[in-house]
Amino acid sequence: MSSPQLLLTLEVQALYAQYSACLDEGRFADWPQFFTEECIYKLIPRENHDGGLPLATLSFESRGMLEDRVFSITETLFHAPYYQRHIVGGVRLLEVEPDGVVLAEANYLVIRTKRSEASEIFNAGRYVDRIVREEGRLRFRERLCIFDSELIPNSIIYPI
Repeated sequence: MSSPQLLLTLEVQALYAQYSACLDEGRFADWPQFFTEECIYKLIPRENHDGGLPLATLSFESRGMLEDRVFSITETLFHAPYYQRHIVGGVRLLEVEPDGVVLAEANYLVIRTKRSEASEIFNAGRYVDRIVREEGRLRFRERLCIFDSELIPNSIIYPI
């Protein structure tokens, strides 16, 4: 692995770690800043993704839509609060396109803990990302959270 490729891999790993920490610490207002202004964020079942089917559990197409989601999470949705813990591994850089877009993939596991309850596996799958450098930092242009199970417990409130 060349030195520039190694440095880029470390930067992408740091982006994933910072993203996970933001969500695990409940800093939802900071979450949209991980994305470009024009972006795509989808939470989609593996079966739909693999079959080329467009239906996604969550689908947002701009940073403004992500900010709207944060407002609904923090101001309007009534739900039993819970903690999330993201475990991300197997980060792979698949390609760097000529225009600098980085195609990356990683496995994820999200553990959910409700107050006074045992922790449970909440969501597992893989991230498939298109990452760009903007204003000196890496941001997601597209983040697909492709979850393995066709079933999800209750509802998904917080970002994955």
